[in-house]
Amino acid sequence: MHYVLGIDLGTSSLKGILMNSEGQLISEQSSEYPLFSPKPNYSQQNPADWILACEEVLENIAAEVTDFSNGLEGISFSGQMHSLVVLDEKNQPVYPSILWNDGRTSKQCRQINDRYGEKFLEMTGNIPLEGFTLPKILWLQENEPKVWEKVATILLPKDYLRYWFTGKLTTEYSDAAGTLLLDIGKQAWSTEIIEEFGISEQILPDLVPSFAEVGHVRSNLKQRFDFKQEVRVFAGGADNACAALGAGLVDDETGLLSIGTSGVLSSYESKRRDYDGKLHFFNHVLPARYYSMGVTLAAGNSLSWFKDTFAKEYSFSELLEGISEISPGSDGLLFSPYIMGERTPHFDSKIHGSFIGITGEHSLAHFARAVLEGITFSLKDSQEIMSRKGKKFKRLISVGGGAKNPDWLQMQADILDTEILSLAVEQGPCAGACMIAALGCDWFDDSESLIERFVVYKSNRYKPNRQNAKQYQLIYQVWKKMYAATKEICHLENALQTGKEEI
Repeated sequence: MHYVLGIDLGTSSLKGILMNSEGQLISEQSSEYPLFSPKPNYSQQNPADWILACEEVLENIAAEVTDFSNGLEGISFSGQMHSLVVLDEKNQPVYPSILWNDGRTSKQCRQINDRYGEKFLEMTGNIPLEGFTLPKILWLQENEPKVWEKVATILLPKDYLRYWFTGKLTTEYSDAAGTLLLDIGKQAWSTEIIEEFGISEQILPDLVPSFAEVGHVRSNLKQRFDFKQEVRVFAGGADNACAALGAGLVDDETGLLSIGTSGVLSSYESKRRDYDGKLHFFNHVLPARYYSMGVTLAAGNSLSWFKDTFAKEYSFSELLEGISEISPGSDGLLFSPYIMGERTPHFDSKIHGSFIGITGEHSLAHFARAVLEGITFSLKDSQEIMSRKGKKFKRLISVGGGAKNPDWLQMQADILDTEILSLAVEQGPCAGACMIAALGCDWFDDSESLIERFVVYKSNRYKPNRQNAKQYQLIYQVWKKMYAATKEICHLENALQTGKEEI
């Protein structure tokens, strides 16, 4: 049997899936690792923990699949974006990895804005936010100068893992686009940015395409896992880009709606499109292609919070059992899912969630439906930004927790006024990594035939109910006013909680 291995280095665990040339899942394994928060707003991991997790995943796959060592032909990677890995001259980490969800770099973001402003957006396609890599580099320069003196190489998490496999230091365009160091139009490190912020180009890895073969599994690992042939290793991509490929997001009329802990609406872009910084804009894993994305920080997290707080004894299916009997708009009950602040379109860490319109007639089912509607309205904000720039979807592929409930899928179709599809087998970024390896191993002639084999949709599709869609459009106009109506209150409350006299 011929196999490829896709490895996704996530925020809480490393996952590996083994697939064959028919696109069938053969084995799925995962291993968790800790996240450290030594100070408020800090979020760090030890790169050595990623290696230990990868070793465990490989060992478990080998134990489950008898011909793993004979049949493995290629490996590729997906990984959490933006997180900073710094190595010394011996390629050893000299500081914990500062993760994408680390919030210590607000000062550095302001510095970037003050020095560059709109020109920065023009070059990178994005505005500086705490999650991106460049602010983390500036924080390290300022706060850990002795560590910075030792830095010989800057990598992203999956690139460090790939280095462990191959001994080669590289990155690829989809992940590099999230560093704020890449000129996405020129597909090269921006000499202007790195010179402005005192970063030597010598410490940045070589850039390669996502489907590029960067080497083979090094000899000691080949011997350890008893691989019978040279195992080819391919560059891979950022987790969102790999998830987009794994879901079949490869044309301008299709979008990807991913509702997990956070929520993402992604759009394939065949050319550079200017969203004025209101959406993230990154290089796709597909050559010379891009994707845009809007983010709801607490999507599925809002539903989990609601269940754990008000209906802990219920399962999710029990909680949502009665929502189909509630009319669109939850009989006047509105929810804003800003329990963790919000990203798109507000970029506001001080905004908080709200229920508005509560009456004595509202039941638990009303509240549950209002939560789902609020999450979906928040993602519609991203769709509206895309629409104003000429983007029109014929279909949206729904993945994650939001694709598990048929009533919610119909709600997505109605609120977003777009046909909703879901995957027959959903493996997220890992599937995209496997597909990169499969095409790299020459199993397919082109990406079209690859996707046809690996991406299968469920037969039932959810089309907008015209009456509901029209009603939701009116409700959405009211829902959008919630942010402005609650912003001042939330910011004042935040100032009181933090002891600040001024906002």
